[in-house]
Formats: sequence, C-alpha cells, structure tokens
Amino acid sequence: MRELTLNKQKVASRNRFKRQRRKIDFRGLLKRSVRVLSVVVVVSLIGLIGYGASGFISRTTFLRLERIEVTGMKRLSRDEVISLATVRTGEDMLGLRLRQMGEHIAKNPWVAKVRIRRTFPNTLTIVLQEREPVAVINMGFLYYVDGQGEVFKPLTVGDRLDYPILTGFSEEEMARDPAGCREGVRSALGLIGLLRDDQKFNLADVSEIHFDKVYGFTLFTRRNGVPVKLGNNDFPAKLRRFARIYRDLQKDLPLLEYVDLDYSDRIIVKKV
Repeated sequence: MRELTLNKQKVASRNRFKRQRRKIDFRGLLKRSVRVLSVVVVVSLIGLIGYGASGFISRTTFLRLERIEVTGMKRLSRDEVISLATVRTGEDMLGLRLRQMGEHIAKNPWVAKVRIRRTFPNTLTIVLQEREPVAVINMGFLYYVDGQGEVFKPLTVGDRLDYPILTGFSEEEMARDPAGCREGVRSALGLIGLLRDDQKFNLADVSEIHFDKVYGFTLFTRRNGVPVKLGNNDFPAKLRRFARIYRDLQKDLPLLEYVDLDYSDRIIVKKV
C-alpha cells in the first residue's frame, strides 16, 4: 500500500513538471531581435550621417574663420592678443574653443576682462577691458595698482613710474592678511583721490604715501621729504587744515622734522 502511494506521488510530480514546461517561441524571439537590430542600425546610420555632415560643413569655406576683430586695446597690440588666443584665420568656426581662448588672454596682467564671440559665417570678435594703473606700490619690487586696489603687474623696463608711490606693504603681509592689505591699499587710493582734487596741497606736492597697519597713513612732501602724519580717519578735514598753512610752511620745510595732523583741533609742527 505504501509503495503504491509513493508511485502515485512520483507520477503526480512528473505530471506537474510537464505542465510547467513551456514551449519556446523561437519565431517571436527572432522577430524581436530583428527589431532591436534594426533600431541599432538606424541610430548608427543617423550618427554616421551627422558626423559626415559636420565634417563636410567644417571643410567648407563658408564656415572658415576669415576675420578677427580685436577692440579695447590700450597697451596690448592686436597681434599680441591674437597670439595669446592661439587662433588664426582659416580655422573651423565650429571648432573654436572660446572659453579656452579667453582663459589664455586673461593670463596677461594688463587684461581685466575679456569677452569673445563668433559671428557666423566667418568673424571672431575679441573685446578687452584693460587695467589702468593709478599707483605704484613698493613691496620690495615695484608693482602697478589699479583703481580697484588690485596689485596686478610688476614693473619692467619701459614701464612708466609717474604714479603715486605707496609704501609700508610687503609681499609677506599680503600673503598673510590679504583682506587687511587690500583694505589698506583702497584707503590709500581714496587718499590719492582727495589729494588729486585739492588745489593748495595736492598730489604734485607728495612724493610718497606710507601705510602703517597700527598708526595709519603718513605723507611725505616732495620737497625735503617732510613726514605729514594723518592717522586713520577724517582725511578731508585734516588735509583742508594743512592746505591753509602749507604755502606759508614751504620756506621752513628744510627745518621741519614732521607735521602732525592727527588731531581734531590743531596742527603740530615739529622743527629739527
């Protein structure tokens, strides 16, 4: 009886296995494979056609660079800018890497901003904004300073020196406290602006503007190098008071040790 039962279980198990087996639809599988392959072929053909078309366009003279326009130069020449951009006529307009060209041009210290655009079919335009020096800063080496207080270029042979001279700064201090030094330079530029507008004691009467991080600013007169102490604040009022007596002091400049303006109500003139 037990053997019969076991045999029936084996037969039932085999029947279930037979019912679970499915017939493979080779024809449907083949159709799906053909459809997938067709899509792949079509996409590949489109890519090849596009690549060939772009290659054909790039080889045509219609999209070849023929004219390079450069504007905004004051110190740099057109040839220097084009050389920095590493571009030349005859190149493929579509292949020009404008960002890379801009980065190369911006490495020149005279360049503050650069904008590059291509105008189809054959023109490249480079627009520069050059830096304008307003002072020379002495940090062991002489550097130009622009109107934003940026130290941007070491002076080389042929560079002009007829700018106000800033002293009291150093490369080490610039690296250690760039924000504080930049603020000091900008304050010096504000002082230069006041001196430029004054009629009686002006920038032409000053040989040097010295900055001390603790004390503030000291001017040195062009004649005899007399220190004129200003401190940290209230520059317009202090300079106005000094301008009222400066002409009378000129004959005594060789005898002066310093002039102290760092008071709200008086001027101290110290003689040697």
